[in-house]
Amino acid sequence: MGTGRITLMIDENGYRSNVGIVLANAAGQVLWARRVGGRNAWQFPQGGVNQGETPEQALYRELHEEVGLRGASVRQLGQTDDWLRYDLPGYMRRNNSTPGFVGQKQKWFLLQLVDDDAAIALDQSAKPEFDQWCWVSYYYPISQIIDFKREVYRQALVRLAPHLPVLTNDA
Repeated sequence: MGTGRITLMIDENGYRSNVGIVLANAAGQVLWARRVGGRNAWQFPQGGVNQGETPEQALYRELHEEVGLRGASVRQLGQTDDWLRYDLPGYMRRNNSTPGFVGQKQKWFLLQLVDDDAAIALDQSAKPEFDQWCWVSYYYPISQIIDFKREVYRQALVRLAPHLPVLTNDA
């Protein structure tokens, strides 16, 4: 009988397995979401990979929990081949928690929204992570994300960019 607790995947180097989600619209813009908490902290949806879960399973679970979308609302365009890592600053590490971790290793996925914007709903979980979202230009998040995540965001976006559909400029 389970305890109802979820076991996070922490590797031998202390990195928590995580998925990052870059959700693009038909214009090549990406979904940028503001974390609940009032600090005006914006980021891409992301979340931990649970024990016994593949990164792709975690992707679709987190996609629904954080932005309310099911698999039928998106098309997977690409993913990073390997894990990208970042270290948490010392003040953010939960050294007294179990399990503690030094940072995150992330598998990043590029998805295209094939549904209407109205399908996006930030209130699908009991404790929503985001309270606002918007579409932004593809590389905009690199300059806006908190500094310790900046290099991972840059690597993820550069590696995923070749999977974006070619956009025509009819202007």
